[in-house]
Amino acid sequence: MGWMAEHVDVRIDPGLLLPGARSVLCVADRYDGDQDETPARGLGRIARYARGRDYHRHMKKRLHVLCDAFGDAHGGHTFKACVDTAPLLEREVAAMAGLGAIGKNTLLIQQGVGSWLLLGEIVTTLAIEPTVVSAIDPCGSCTRCIDACPTSALTPFAMDATRCVSYLTIEHRGTIDPSLHAGMGDWIFGCDICQEVCPHNQQTDRTLHAESNPVYATHPGALNLLEVLDWDEPARIKALAGTSATRAKLDMWRRNAAIAARNQLKTHADASLSAKLDYMAQDPLESDMVRSAARSTTGQS
Repeated sequence: MGWMAEHVDVRIDPGLLLPGARSVLCVADRYDGDQDETPARGLGRIARYARGRDYHRHMKKRLHVLCDAFGDAHGGHTFKACVDTAPLLEREVAAMAGLGAIGKNTLLIQQGVGSWLLLGEIVTTLAIEPTVVSAIDPCGSCTRCIDACPTSALTPFAMDATRCVSYLTIEHRGTIDPSLHAGMGDWIFGCDICQEVCPHNQQTDRTLHAESNPVYATHPGALNLLEVLDWDEPARIKALAGTSATRAKLDMWRRNAAIAARNQLKTHADASLSAKLDYMAQDPLESDMVRSAARSTTGQS
């Protein structure tokens, strides 16, 4: 997560991102958090936001349309579209814009709708009357997300990213500490647990009628672990084409699948999966991270 330390001055001051910036317009796109399922044996789960079209590209295209329309309406002013690849504290800016409040799971929660939200922004030189926002604690005494976090990454309103399953499966580029393997369960890209247990995300009349963008739910929520372990680069690209899940490189996917497979083998026998992992654990052609993940937790070295 070293990139978070880069351009700190720009993150604090959007005027350095866009010279002369006076305002930030914030948007939220909802994805379907109700499509919960527990995958069958031999499958590894993918976080819901990454199951469909890459929101970075999809949302930015839509924001560019807005920027063009605003530019036509307000000649002489500049409008810059941003998603989370830009150095902008988008969660905090979105809360200041009134889109929601930050919860103990460190996510933006829209009251009555939940946290299945993807954020985008338009930074502009146009001065716009700011939204008046009242301070809201969306959590109260609730600690469900903290209690449910499988790697103890959460404390109230803070996260140790180095323990977060989403970080480990998406951002971490090397060998994963074996003490964290069990907590990763069957997640092979991201993790939704802290959102699944959140009271704001439980089904109510309001959440059931809250509109979700269907482009984020076009791919399966789980992948066959044996197939992922057999992936080469063309297979990875074909399976993940058009999604944000391409962020994790090939060896990371195979590492994650090996950990998920070892976790499943603790409770369910699978001769094919076990044989594949045993072979990978001894294969000198495998990377260290994959070989380490494929090793048995019962002492194989």
